[in-house]
Amino acid sequence: EHEDTALLLEGQNYGAAAADGTQCPSVSVSRTNPAKRNCLVVAVLCFGNLINFIDWFIVPGILLDIQKYFGLSDGKTGLLQTVFTLCYMLAAPIFGYLGDRYNRKIILGAGLFFWSGVTLGSSFITESHYRIFVLSRGLVGIGSASYSTIAPTIIADLFEEGKRTTVLSIFYIFIPVGSGCGYLLAAGMAKSTGDWHWAFRVTPCMGGLALLLLILLVPHRIQRKTAAHRALSISGTILEADEKPDVHRTAKTTWCQDVGSLVKNCSFVCSSLGLTAMAFVTGALGMWMPLFLYRAQVVQGIVPPCLQGSCNSSNSLIFGGITIGTGILGIIAGAEAARRLRKRNNKADPLICATSMFISALCLYIALMVAQTNILSTFIFIAFGELFLSVNWAVVTDILLVRWRCYCRLMAALFPPQLSNALQARNTPSLQWSFRSMQYSFVTCAFVGVFGGGFFLLTSFYIEEDRKEAQR
Repeated sequence: EHEDTALLLEGQNYGAAAADGTQCPSVSVSRTNPAKRNCLVVAVLCFGNLINFIDWFIVPGILLDIQKYFGLSDGKTGLLQTVFTLCYMLAAPIFGYLGDRYNRKIILGAGLFFWSGVTLGSSFITESHYRIFVLSRGLVGIGSASYSTIAPTIIADLFEEGKRTTVLSIFYIFIPVGSGCGYLLAAGMAKSTGDWHWAFRVTPCMGGLALLLLILLVPHRIQRKTAAHRALSISGTILEADEKPDVHRTAKTTWCQDVGSLVKNCSFVCSSLGLTAMAFVTGALGMWMPLFLYRAQVVQGIVPPCLQGSCNSSNSLIFGGITIGTGILGIIAGAEAARRLRKRNNKADPLICATSMFISALCLYIALMVAQTNILSTFIFIAFGELFLSVNWAVVTDILLVRWRCYCRLMAALFPPQLSNALQARNTPSLQWSFRSMQYSFVTCAFVGVFGGGFFLLTSFYIEEDRKEAQR
């Protein structure tokens, strides 16, 4: 059979169904090199994902400048992350529900346009309007939620299982790459222009380009590549569901029914709690680590306190580079380890996650303890801690995505990150401007990482039974 053979969407136009619930007919794939078209779509979505996570981490990259400009304590500075994550948490399940039932391209485009416009507007906010700046971060979180929710499902529907694993891994690599680029862009623009506001004026231009490419290159309707539903695994193992092409699809369900179906599964609940702990630690590191490193250097007498002018941005630049390098290496290593070990042990996924969480927590704790005496050792152990955290991203996605029926796929991918984002927003340092108070705050993250490893261990006790149930 040729690539341009007509493909069916298993009885419904997934993610772009008409409001009246009618099923879409068979649609033929374009004869003009569909493989090339799919690669272009993936490139556009990866570019958008890069912009998405750059916007996430612009604020941490220039956090010291923002604190000084608005005259903020650590507690008030943490409000930026709190509002962002709460808005993201509330918006993402809504977009997940809409993405399962309406046209995903329109939702993506609207979200991209919205958050880019708000980011640009936030660059003109003056020092007397901090509340408006906080509000702008919340609005960015809403727009960002639409993209993080829907883009991975479009990629998953474009490719057969063998190619799908590789393409999704590439897409997720742009999470640490975008995060690291956020630090580099923010610090670089603040240093070169002497004004941190310019850091918020670059990504809107990139967002405009991404929106244009989205309109021109991404199809209006995306169809699943295979007629029979197969479970999704970005580590390379194909887990086929026992669905047949002629079996009638289940009826559309409400949001509450989708969530209820997920919380009844023990492995989903335990892995969700593990991912919550993992993202708690990752979010705290991302938001506060450059500032913590700066205060450690002040304590050691390496750098003077920033009292006037543009603050030293070297820590953001170094931490951004560490995030990019360890993120790429960790995701690749995690996917490869899962691919190899799963052949020997069906519980390999949660065991890998548990092991990496325990090691990461240990490395983070050591980094915190040596920060006041040896800054080089601190950087080294932070790098190892981030590396082992990154190992989990590909693997935990497998645990959450491959087990559930298609209509719950978006919810299974999004529900744990939203819970984790709400919790990580609570990890703001005390109001005391001191290195020690922030050090003690970070110690909490090490213990949370240990609890996360414990939840992944619990997942290993239930995952085989729940996997069989999902396949039935």
